[in-house]
Amino acid sequence: MRELAILAFVTADGVMQAPLMQEEDSSGGFTQGGWAKPCWDNVMESVGSVAMSKPYDVLLGRNTYDAFAPYFSAIESPLNKLTKYVVTSRPVSTPWEPTIEILQNIPDAIAKLKAQDGPLLQVHGSHGLIQLLLEHRLIDEYRIWTFPVILGEGKQLFGVGAVPADLVLQKSASLSSGAVMSIYRNAQ
Repeated sequence: MRELAILAFVTADGVMQAPLMQEEDSSGGFTQGGWAKPCWDNVMESVGSVAMSKPYDVLLGRNTYDAFAPYFSAIESPLNKLTKYVVTSRPVSTPWEPTIEILQNIPDAIAKLKAQDGPLLQVHGSHGLIQLLLEHRLIDEYRIWTFPVILGEGKQLFGVGAVPADLVLQKSASLSSGAVMSIYRNAQ
């Protein structure tokens, strides 16, 4: 059985939309993309040692997949060797192998994927997918890096699909940039 973890970058007020670049996600008229840049290198060092040091496969929503695939497939990256599961309603046109499409019955398909043997499933970005995972209680671990900025608008990590849950803090650390890493698991 494999677990599912989300890896999210959020502002102090919970926004996860377009952390690195303006053009990442301007949906809803969002104009504040790139808010994570001042802390990015410091945070990515922490992410590498905490969230990417053990084997995992990646689970992505379609928009995140479409943003990642052209970039990462053109460079040398550890992500290229991982199995990429992409939740989508249409066939993937950008090849980034190995990629497996999840096209129907998304919550059931992810639950079945979790029931298989294999490495951790880790979600990167993918706001809409995270909302679905929250709604169906499919997340085992929350890997959250909070940046010292308030935006007042944008897609919230714990948005529409969030259901009440008790979490247990597993690990936390303050980074020299002012960002904070927090790793939570579901209380059970």
